[in-house]
Amino acid sequence: MTPQQYVQDKAAASGSSFYYAFLFLPPPRRAAITAFYAFCREVDDVVDEVSDPGVAATKLAWWRKEVAEAFAGQAHHPVLQALMPHVADYGIRAEHLSAVIDGCEMDLTQTRYLDDVTLRRYCHLVAGVVGEVAASIFGCEPGRPLSEGTRRYAHTLGRAFQLTNIIRDVGDDARRGRIYLPVSELQRFDVKAHELLKREAPWGYSERFTSLMKFQAERAHRSYDEAFAALPADERRAQRPGLMMAEIYRTLLREIEATGFQVLHQRTALTPLRKLWLAWKTNWRER
Repeated sequence: MTPQQYVQDKAAASGSSFYYAFLFLPPPRRAAITAFYAFCREVDDVVDEVSDPGVAATKLAWWRKEVAEAFAGQAHHPVLQALMPHVADYGIRAEHLSAVIDGCEMDLTQTRYLDDVTLRRYCHLVAGVVGEVAASIFGCEPGRPLSEGTRRYAHTLGRAFQLTNIIRDVGDDARRGRIYLPVSELQRFDVKAHELLKREAPWGYSERFTSLMKFQAERAHRSYDEAFAALPADERRAQRPGLMMAEIYRTLLREIEATGFQVLHQRTALTPLRKLWLAWKTNWRER
C-alpha cells in the first residue's frame, strides 16, 4: 500500500463530514488535505482508542519525534510521507502539527475546563490550527500566506466545528470521564457533573440541562456567524470546501437542537447522502 492509498483509506474510513468537502477539490489540494486530515486522525485516535494514559502519552511523544524527523527530511510513517511533499506549497509548518499533538495531549491530562477562556485554548489547538492549515490548502496560491481576514475566519470556524462536536458528543465524552462544557457554565445552570456522567434519565435530561445546551448552541452559532463575517468576499470562492463543511456541521447542530439536545444517550449524525448533498449544494451556490 502506498502512502497516498493509506491516507485515502484513513480519511474515507473516518466517515467525517470533512471528507465530503475534499471530494470537490482539484487533485493536488485534495491530496494535501487528505494527508493532513489523516495525520490529525492518527493523533486523535491515540487518545480515543488507547485506554492507558501512559501508553497514549508515549505514543504522542513518538509522533512528536516523527514530525521533527519528517521536517528534517526523514519521514517514516506513511501519513507523513504523504504529507511532506505538500508542506512547502501550502505553508504547513512543524509547529502546526505539534499544536495538534498538544491539543490531543490535553485530553490525557485535563478532563474538565474551568471557563470559556480555557476551553478556547483547547479549541485553538485541536481545531483553530487545523482550520488555518485547511484554509491554506483550500485557497492559497502555492507559497503565499493567508490573508489576515481568512486566518481569523479559519480559526473561528474551527472553533465553531469543535463547539458543535462538543455538543454532539456530551454522552460519548462522559463515557470516557470527560466533560468539555465549562465548569462555570455547569454551575450557572445548576447542572451537576455526576448527572452528565450518569448519562441516563432522569439524571441527565432536565430543563436545567436543556437551558445549558441552548447556551452552548448559541455560542456555536455566534462562532459560525463571526467566521463568515471575517472571510473576505473575494476569497469565498477559494474557501468553498470550508463553507461546505460549515453547512454540514451547522445542519448537524440544528438537527441536535430539533431533538431537544438528546445527546446523553445517543449520537446524532447526518447520513452520507445528506452530507454529500449539502456539500454539492454549497459548492454550487458559491461558484
